[in-house]
Amino acid sequence: MKILVVDDMTSMRHVMISMLRRLGFTDIDEATDGKRALELLDKKTYELVVSDLNMPHVDGLALLHEIRAKPPLKDIKILMVTCENGRDRVQQVLLQKVDGFVIKPFSLATLEKQLRKMKLLDAIE
Repeated sequence: MKILVVDDMTSMRHVMISMLRRLGFTDIDEATDGKRALELLDKKTYELVVSDLNMPHVDGLALLHEIRAKPPLKDIKILMVTCENGRDRVQQVLLQKVDGFVIKPFSLATLEKQLRKMKLLDAIE
């Protein structure tokens, strides 16, 4: 499974990549923001995008909207990650057809639970 991790904070990207590797995923690319993610999505095929919600240039919500609007990309699974737990903002994201949602800080167990719920761990087991 090819995964794209999108976050403007290097440390958060590396934490997420490390957790994904511990769960058995090995084919992982990274992008510093939604703009770079869209460039990569035009060049490569991904089965999962793990994106931060709050980023410069193109934020996670705009990235989600762009992915869902493009027919070749619209079926990619998207896991949104954020430190924001405001009810209105979370509902806004969920209404945009995000597949999973994790609030920072989170543990490996939380990530694993969300990926199981998205039926993505079956692909590597």
